[in-house]
Amino acid sequence: MVGRLLALPIVAIIALVLSACSDGESPVPEESRDTTETAARDVDYVPENFAVGDEVYVRSLALEPAHDALWVGTSVGVMEIDLNTTDVRNTFTRDDPLANEYVFAIGIDSHGYKWFGTNAGGVSRYRDDEWKVFFPMHGLADYWVYAFAEQAEGPFWIGTWAGVNAVDLATLEFTTYLKELINEWVYGIAVDSNDRVWFGTEGGITMLDRGRWTHWTHADGLGAPNVAGLSPSTNTGLGTRRRDDLTVLSEGNESYNPNYVFSVHVDAADTVWAGTWGGGVARYDGTQWHNLTSRDGLAGNIVYSIARDAEGVFWFGTNKGLSRYDGKHWRTFDRSSGLLENHVYAIATQANGDVWVGTKRGVTRLRHNSK
Repeated sequence: MVGRLLALPIVAIIALVLSACSDGESPVPEESRDTTETAARDVDYVPENFAVGDEVYVRSLALEPAHDALWVGTSVGVMEIDLNTTDVRNTFTRDDPLANEYVFAIGIDSHGYKWFGTNAGGVSRYRDDEWKVFFPMHGLADYWVYAFAEQAEGPFWIGTWAGVNAVDLATLEFTTYLKELINEWVYGIAVDSNDRVWFGTEGGITMLDRGRWTHWTHADGLGAPNVAGLSPSTNTGLGTRRRDDLTVLSEGNESYNPNYVFSVHVDAADTVWAGTWGGGVARYDGTQWHNLTSRDGLAGNIVYSIARDAEGVFWFGTNKGLSRYDGKHWRTFDRSSGLLENHVYAIATQANGDVWVGTKRGVTRLRHNSK
């Protein structure tokens, strides 16, 4: 088996690491622990690793099916990958222009524009070789940008470290919301079928419903209790103005902050899933929160990313690997089963069943073999 090279010209060490291993239904949420993997192993995956350098982080992934493209945001720039060949179509750095090459978020709007959220470099927007950069002087809430989402009739939302922007895509007018949020550090945004907007922040969840703002915190059930006795942490390292790395440690030990929500996903039934810092993944059914942790089968209790594939299976990127959850059974992928690293920062699921996983050192594609 031969794979293509994902490459950035400014990375000194570029290698392709290719490994192969063999290792339903729409899930019904159940807090059950069945880790026998019997049902999960009915689906075979072959991991293919595309390495981009030992010190390079892949922070964001976005699929653009209309152009058979995968967009990869890294700590040294962004790439456009041809999904059919895995060839690199484009690489973008500060010369293109990205005001900062550390790309934490990628959003693709309804007009086909790609929005790149950077670490201290604002937002760069790209389409058809045309670029536009947005800074606070243009209305952007902050230079640190970590999430995008779009409502059905607009606006386009941008999550930053100083609130959120609602952007009118026709006029590019920015409106900032700050005091309406439970916390100004926004890391995840999702929109449900009722056009409600859900914001994951460093202080809990905020939901916007036609001008009304509602909040939830750990006191409302968000995030599991600290049964492992982890060190409490009100600042896990992300609430600083330096974010070259992610840390799950507080003085050498894993830390715990269940109000810290790093990822938000809304499924087809409008159930809200939130990845917390130490409290596992929280699920809101419209009435109350239910939490899933490593005791249920989740790989790790710090959840950076959440995705759902075409079969309704959930994928959670954690600090201890990637979890596959079909509502009953769990399966973990980590370095021992083919990933480049255990910290999984980004996930993108393809219609053909393939799952793309972003970690330090590169991207892993889990090829769906039961076709």
